[in-house]
Amino acid sequence: MKTTAEIRQQFLDFFSSKGHEVVASSSLIPGNDPTLLFTNAGMVQFKDVFLGQDERSYVTATSSQRCVRAGGKHNDLENVGYTARHHTFFEMLGNFSFGDYFKREAINYAWEFLTEVCGLPKEKLWVTVYADDDEAAKIWLEEIGIDKNSFSRIGDKPGGKKNESDNFWSMGDTGPCGPCTEIFYDHGENIPGGPPGTPEEDGDRYIEIWNLVFMQYNRDKSGKMEPLPKPSVDTGMGLERLAAILQDGHSNYDIDLFQALIGAAAKETGFKDLTHSSLKVIADHIRSCSFLIVDGVLPSNEGRGYVLRRIIRRALRHGHKLGQNDLFFHKLVKPLVEQMGVAYPELKKAQKQVEDALKLEEKRFAETLDQGMKILEDSIESIKDGLIPGEMVFKLYDTYGFPVDLTADIARERELSLDMPGYEVAMEAQRERARSASKFGVDYNDSIDTDSVTEFTGYDLLKDQSEVVSLFKDGELVDSVSTGDDAIVVLKHTPFYAESGGQVGDTGLLVNDSAGFEVLDTKKQGKAFIHIGSVTKGELKVGESLSAEINTVRRDAIIRNHSATHLMHAALRSILGEHVQQKGSLCDDQRLRFDFSHNEAIKPDQLFEVERLVNQQIRSNLNTEAEEMAIADAKEKGAMALFGEKYGDEVRVVAMGGFSVELCGGVHVGSSGEIGSFKIVAESGIASGVRRIEAVTGIAAIEYSNNQSNKINKISSLLKASNDEIEDKLSQVLSKIKAQEKEIAQLKSKMATQTGKDLTADAVEIDGIKVLAVKLEGVDSKSLRDTMDQLKNKLGSAIIILATADDKKVSLCAGVTKDQTGRIKAGDLVNMVASQVGGKGGGRPDMAMAGGSQPENLQKALDSVTDWVEQQL
Repeated sequence: MKTTAEIRQQFLDFFSSKGHEVVASSSLIPGNDPTLLFTNAGMVQFKDVFLGQDERSYVTATSSQRCVRAGGKHNDLENVGYTARHHTFFEMLGNFSFGDYFKREAINYAWEFLTEVCGLPKEKLWVTVYADDDEAAKIWLEEIGIDKNSFSRIGDKPGGKKNESDNFWSMGDTGPCGPCTEIFYDHGENIPGGPPGTPEEDGDRYIEIWNLVFMQYNRDKSGKMEPLPKPSVDTGMGLERLAAILQDGHSNYDIDLFQALIGAAAKETGFKDLTHSSLKVIADHIRSCSFLIVDGVLPSNEGRGYVLRRIIRRALRHGHKLGQNDLFFHKLVKPLVEQMGVAYPELKKAQKQVEDALKLEEKRFAETLDQGMKILEDSIESIKDGLIPGEMVFKLYDTYGFPVDLTADIARERELSLDMPGYEVAMEAQRERARSASKFGVDYNDSIDTDSVTEFTGYDLLKDQSEVVSLFKDGELVDSVSTGDDAIVVLKHTPFYAESGGQVGDTGLLVNDSAGFEVLDTKKQGKAFIHIGSVTKGELKVGESLSAEINTVRRDAIIRNHSATHLMHAALRSILGEHVQQKGSLCDDQRLRFDFSHNEAIKPDQLFEVERLVNQQIRSNLNTEAEEMAIADAKEKGAMALFGEKYGDEVRVVAMGGFSVELCGGVHVGSSGEIGSFKIVAESGIASGVRRIEAVTGIAAIEYSNNQSNKINKISSLLKASNDEIEDKLSQVLSKIKAQEKEIAQLKSKMATQTGKDLTADAVEIDGIKVLAVKLEGVDSKSLRDTMDQLKNKLGSAIIILATADDKKVSLCAGVTKDQTGRIKAGDLVNMVASQVGGKGGGRPDMAMAGGSQPENLQKALDSVTDWVEQQL
């Protein structure tokens, strides 16, 4: 019996023998589709090839693509662990033709691989084609000789649009599309379900294992379909499904890979029943979580990071369900590496990084799980109609970090359902609040539509003669623009760098004898560079020649910061570890900002070492070299690719000596010595697992250091100590202040004791209870609490509120002796008073604090206490 790893390799070897290029799995983060949350099919990395927007050195390819379906349109999360074939992570085996072979070859390859290479009985296979695809039907029935009793045509869905079928594929509402043929495996009569295309098809007897998509049409906005000049093939087969069949199993969780992970999960949770669905959930989720982290995603509260957090927390919740309350999930990375590390060496390389990220998230979740579970359990106990209120579902999500699917999991176990309409109402209210707080600017990229192609000459030139290709004013294409017009200019070629990869766009001038245009920014629109600015003199017309002149002082400052970013990236990886990956950057003429993956604040000595190492490379005056090469050669050279970026077959590699090698289309210094100097000015966290460093270079770095030195001199003068002595002197001053603060606190406590004795005479009695509402002068919140304790001890049964105020704020402390908390709560009392002085608060039934911002209303609020207490009693 072949292992899953052997089956994967067998598939790739088969198509390699048929002349296909074996292409490595792409990242789970699509580099060429911002609308797609995760890579969910083998064709994603080839999408631009199918659209004719990218050319490769090969016309046929094969791959085993890692995929995630746990968010957006393709979301299998809630079914994982409860069915035989749903996963958050799976591998899709595929073969592709980009205008080379078509239906006949694709069908023959599939049949040969399944029946001859894999040895599947022909009578166990069922084939479907699109109802109108006579060509594919003829190949199957007449050339392959498929039994007509194991063959069916699938038409359009009842009541649906034309070409809306399980056997007709579309890239979208418009664009490439075409019929499919699908191959199913019959698991036998003992499994419920009928053949595809019948009313009984929803059972598990017939399982789809391979889908062959024939892209042969291009559909326009009207729905009209024209034949593509180069019909193509895109196929996809689930590795896990094929392995289940070849290993004589029915469920994907029966295969060797999953059995190993389930066994590891059982060991780490101490749970013995290997058939339990929670172990399947954990085994599935360790794959998706690990590979998402490998590909640069870290847990967070938005986007892909939030989906990852949901998956991790769902796995942890199932571990808790099995009785494991300690950290365990990160320990499953090692057995995963043992199963998949050979096929995916990037997983083995990032093992520690993945373990650390998962362990940190486990710790974070443990901090909120108990509290959230208690609230959910309390809510469930009060439910009478079998429905968990939408407000509660939202509160658990918004306040305690409980994903909705986790709440749904628990509800399913208790035979309850969720009030999803109520949840959506609460969620929409939050979205509206977020929208109200947002501000949006003008997006010039959305304001024009151009098919122009601009040649960039700015790697070698700072000034160039060019020609105006097109002009835009107010988003409309125009023939000319005049003095004072805000406009966009597109040139035939330009030395102006368009904003990309974190490097801001160039500014400067476009001039000729009759007109002048000030460029305020440069951006990309498709393959065109758009120069955004205004006409400073004369009239500028389409077709005119002009001189394009960059602001060289600004450009020089930008490229110093950009090149320093490359050096810092390499330094961070050297000092912190290779888990460091760029998450974003901004390089302008003032400073550089660099965001990167790292799970904790960088220690001061590490920051110093990063700074020292970068400056060492600057002093070494490393030569900067840029060259175009094949992506495979770039990776072989060790070039780092940036998270989420799209790369074609040919890439630009920028190397600074042997210290930094990155894929980059930006502009750089000729040698590292031109950077001058480098100084880190700030380090902070901007999201879970993401840190940010800000730094300056060149003259800005010198000015920053000078400013710091001036500050030290001023501090030295204030402390009346030399620069060498200020640290000791400041320590002495702080120790003295701390001792004085302690002495003051003790004096205030003594005053509070005396004050408490004096105030008892002001209490009034209501229904046998002493009630006191009074304002104190010159005390802080701690003194309020101390005074409260003195008064409660002195008065016996009592309801008390104490206040202090200055010109801007009010502090309140309410206290109720324990024998009276069943009648009046301190929190209710303090909020009644606080609401009258512009504030609110809370606390225990016997002690509560609050604040306010309207001291002018304090006395009136305190005067209302006696009447309020009488009403409550």
